[in-house]
Amino acid sequence: MENLKNIEPLLIWKYFNEICSIPRLSKKEDKIINYLVIFAQKKKLEFKKDKTGNLLILKNASPGKENIRPVILQCHADMVGEKEMKVRHDFEKDPIIPRIRRNWVTASGTTLGADDGIGIATLMALLEDKKCVHGPIECLFTVDEETGMTGAANLESGFIKSNILLNLDSEDEGQLFIGSAGGVDTIARFKIKTKSQKVKSKTYLIKLSGLKGGHSGDEIHKKHANAIMLMNRFLWNVSKEFRIDISRFEGGTLKNAIPRDAEALIMVPVEDIHKFESYFQIFVGIVRKELEKTEQEHRFILTESTPANSVLTKKLQKRLLNSLYSCPHGVIEWSKDFEGLVETSTNLASVKFVDDKDIVITTSQRSSVDSAKKDISDKVASVFTLANAKIERTNGYPGWTPNLDSEILKITIKSYKTLFRKKPLVKTIHAGLECGLILEKYPGMDMISFGPTIRGAHTPKERIDIKSTLKFWKLLNEVLKNIPES
Repeated sequence: MENLKNIEPLLIWKYFNEICSIPRLSKKEDKIINYLVIFAQKKKLEFKKDKTGNLLILKNASPGKENIRPVILQCHADMVGEKEMKVRHDFEKDPIIPRIRRNWVTASGTTLGADDGIGIATLMALLEDKKCVHGPIECLFTVDEETGMTGAANLESGFIKSNILLNLDSEDEGQLFIGSAGGVDTIARFKIKTKSQKVKSKTYLIKLSGLKGGHSGDEIHKKHANAIMLMNRFLWNVSKEFRIDISRFEGGTLKNAIPRDAEALIMVPVEDIHKFESYFQIFVGIVRKELEKTEQEHRFILTESTPANSVLTKKLQKRLLNSLYSCPHGVIEWSKDFEGLVETSTNLASVKFVDDKDIVITTSQRSSVDSAKKDISDKVASVFTLANAKIERTNGYPGWTPNLDSEILKITIKSYKTLFRKKPLVKTIHAGLECGLILEKYPGMDMISFGPTIRGAHTPKERIDIKSTLKFWKLLNEVLKNIPES
């Protein structure tokens, strides 16, 4: 592990280094929350938790700043656990190993957890640093942001007092976010029906790995290849040429990540194996050519495997492959109000065989327009309904509507210009932020979101820019200093 303690801002990187050693997957944040409670106790700071597990730590105003309006600063305590296939790592036990590479901090074959570990570390630095000038502050650490935003969704009424909120969960330094997309998950479930394989066959394991993947909100417009779609494309086409039988077909891990990996276990009649293997190599060549400029590290591998005990029935196999081939994925509509912003998208996120009983296909839809979000969810649901799958939907989360007259926006713009002699970009983001849910609970809350530059979130390529983190810290301090009196 490399020493992060000599990087400015010292306190942020000190605490980020410590946070990397604490497992904190979504819905399993007990260790990180306990760590923060111990920190608050050591610093003699008031704190409280709500029934959902959200933690609030309070700090009094700097001397002479008692009349400044109170501010709440917010980040989420959980992280996404993604790793390269060759890496052995247990996200529930093993520490993240940070590395310094040029001007970036990254991990070693796993997600780094800068999303939103850098937010946690920044709030800890702010709570400790006596040089920071500010009015009364509340630091809110929410749970389960990455898999459902249930922490923000279940935030108790009256739990926080401030009516100005700074969300520290954005990933582009120099950009201020004042709006975000809402989202919903659409899930299809097929009952597994199998048969024994009576034809003399050979079993193959097909693996597709090494795709870029990425955050299904921030990077959906980059058209990164989807491992499920590519694997399904091969299986659909090869099933038209040969009598293949599928035993298993799985891919993807998280609903908010574009799938990077997929694998299938199939059986091919012995009389077709030479033609099948030749067909596979031709298909791999076609895909390699299609992806040569965008997915240089992908690997499509065919290996022999031990015989499968059973295979899917032909009817189920056909329903599965056809529905996956028809399922939309990617950008559906671009914003008419903000140039270059995705309005509506959908992500074919994962296919999983669950307890040998169900095939569960998870998709996620995002949009800054509620009616468009419902429409694309309905379209995805209709595809799987035609294949006789059972459809489930989550409650979803609301979008955050931009407020160009926001007082905290004006303060932050002025603070940025004072520090860096240029105007920041004001934008909305296609990713989901907890601001919309918090605004639902606390109408009238004036809020903004900003952060340092993070790239490759939700993938093993995740990294955070060191210089931008220092600028982020300076901006945060300048904004707090410029909050007006009550």
